[in-house]
Amino acid sequence: MSIFVLVVAVALALLSLLLYRRLAVAPRWPDAVRRGVALTLALGWVALLLAFAMQSGVIDPRPARWVAWAGMTWLALAWYLLLGSVVLGIGALALRRAHRPQARLRLLRFGTPVVVVAALATTGYGVSEAATPSVNVAMLTSPRVPEGLDRLRIALVTDLHVGPVRDRAFTQSVVDRVNEAHPDIVLLGGDLVDGKVEQVADAIAPIAGLEAPLGVYAVSGNHEFISGEADAWMRQWETLGVTVLRNRGTVVARDGSELHLAGVNDLTATGADATDVDAALAGTTADDFTILLAHQPLTAERVQGRGVDLQLSGHTHGGQLWPFRYFVPLQQPMVDGAGLVGDVPVFTSRGAGAWGPPERVLAPPEIPVITLRNGERQVLERLD
Repeated sequence: MSIFVLVVAVALALLSLLLYRRLAVAPRWPDAVRRGVALTLALGWVALLLAFAMQSGVIDPRPARWVAWAGMTWLALAWYLLLGSVVLGIGALALRRAHRPQARLRLLRFGTPVVVVAALATTGYGVSEAATPSVNVAMLTSPRVPEGLDRLRIALVTDLHVGPVRDRAFTQSVVDRVNEAHPDIVLLGGDLVDGKVEQVADAIAPIAGLEAPLGVYAVSGNHEFISGEADAWMRQWETLGVTVLRNRGTVVARDGSELHLAGVNDLTATGADATDVDAALAGTTADDFTILLAHQPLTAERVQGRGVDLQLSGHTHGGQLWPFRYFVPLQQPMVDGAGLVGDVPVFTSRGAGAWGPPERVLAPPEIPVITLRNGERQVLERLD
């Protein structure tokens, strides 16, 4: 852990040094401006280190959650300052190679404030965008939907990431939105929390207020395992009235029809907690209507040919901060929305919360509500 912290600290320091050179030195600002830039970058570096320490549980975030919020928000701002500096640097390099030093200086003197304003505006927009997840609508139409499950509504809540940055007020706002949608069943798709149970359990407590006649079910995400307290977190959820599916399935009945609901631990789990699709799908047959709850859409590749009618996932955040959505396909078979992964229909939520920076840019948060319909052909689609 100490080596990891050192590596992170050095990497962030190098980022700050790079930004200092691009924002303060390259435009040849006066010394007073350079000192102001240096102080701002240094404070951001300290706040970000403290935020990471709070995320990992090294520091209890409860006395000063605002520090974690500020530090993680600075991370997003630094990212967009870096992007803008790269674009500006390309232009400056072209002018330098064209032997136009005065034009290069004018570009940097004019462009650097523009980059700063644009980064601040983008970060502000991102904070606003992430604050209020919307309830979105999707539908699975299939001849395999049993008559008694026709029009059944499933609320999918993933990736809350409450803890040091987001507190119980955010969780309560999500719970209120879910309850206003009146789902028949609520599925929690993992990455609900960041941090240690002892420090931030209060942040997730409002999920006890979720209302669904067929129950509330959950699986773990990778961040529960990153915390080092996955088992403790899942036990905590159970005290809040949530049924946790740890590589197992259950049967939910309505109007004489059965929904076979299976859930698996996240793909990052190891040892006794490792993902076990065989255990989760044990007892299901080809005639059963089966939904698999799995944090990562990649899990669908492990259940090919197993008769899974629908997989519900999260994890990707839709990229969360532009342009990261274009890199998600390097690790996952889909970014968000509805699609087929092999023979498995998969709906991937962008998630209701946000990891790290409490913001989203061109990847708005969502709470999907998926309606099951009996129909002549199979179609999984987003309707909003």
